Amino acid sequence: MKIRILYQAEYSYSDSVTFSPHLFRLFPKVDHNVRVHSAEFRTNLDASVNFRRDLFDNEIASCFYPAPSSLLTASLDIELEVQSKSAFGFLLDRHALALPLVYQPAESRVLAPYLQTKAALALPFWKVPATPQPTAETLVALNSAIHENLGYERRDEGEAFSPAETLQRGSGACRDFAVLLVETLRGMGLAARLASGYLCEFGDGERIAESALHAWVETYLPGAGWIGLDPTNGTFCDHHHLTAAVGLTTADISPMLGNYFHPTQPPTQTMSATLSILPHD
Repeated sequence: MKIRILYQAEYSYSDSVTFSPHLFRLFPKVDHNVRVHSAEFRTNLDASVNFRRDLFDNEIASCFYPAPSSLLTASLDIELEVQSKSAFGFLLDRHALALPLVYQPAESRVLAPYLQTKAALALPFWKVPATPQPTAETLVALNSAIHENLGYERRDEGEAFSPAETLQRGSGACRDFAVLLVETLRGMGLAARLASGYLCEFGDGERIAESALHAWVETYLPGAGWIGLDPTNGTFCDHHHLTAAVGLTTADISPMLGNYFHPTQPPTQTMSATLSILPHD
C-alpha cells in the first residue's frame, strides 16, 4: 500500500525570540516493509538544516536559526510504500520461550542500557506471574491490562507523567502509557525502549491516537529482535506503526527538541499541529 504523510507544526510567540538548535525526529525508519519514495522537510526560510543520525540511529533534521523570530514552523511531506506485516510473525529462541528469561552474556552486554535491576513495578490490575509462563502470552496480557484499566487522554504538550502518577490518575496520554510499560518490562528483566512515530489507519478498525504523532514501546526478545507493543491500543505493533525514533527516555524520541529565549519576560506561546495520513496512488 502507498501512503502520504503530511505533518505541519507552528509555534507562534507574542514577541520575537531566539532559538537554540532544534532537532526534528519525524522521518519513518526504512526497512524491509517500508520504502520511501519522496520526502520534503521544511522549516523557517533562514534556517540552516543538516540531516544526520543520532546515538540511536534515528534520522534527524538538525536546524540552526540565525535570527530572532516570532514564528517557528516545521512541515514534512513524505510518500511511502508499506507492506503488510504480522505483529506475531516471529520465532523465539529457546531461552526466550518463557518469562522470566535470562539473556545470554553477549545479549546482556549490548542491552545493558535498556535493562534495570529494580524490582518489577507493582500494577494494581496485573501481577507478574509467579511461575514461568509463555513469553508472548504474558506480554499480550500485560499490554492488554494497561489498555483496559487506564483511560486515554490526548495531551499534545508537556512532559510524560511518571508511572506512579499515571497509576494514581488512572489515565494518561500515549507517552504516559509507554513510560509505564517500559518501566514494568525493565522491572521484569526485559530490555525495553521507547518509540515514537505514526499510527496509520488503513480502513480496518479505529485506533486511539491515529491522526496524531504517537508513542509506544519496543522490547527485545531473542530470536525475534525488537518487538513493538502499543499499550494505548492494547496491541502488538504491525505495519500500522511507522517508527520514526527509538530511545531510552522520552527526550530521545521527542518529535521536536529545542528551546527558545527572550531577554526579559518569556512571551506568550501558542502551538498548533496537524497530521494527515492518506492513501496515495
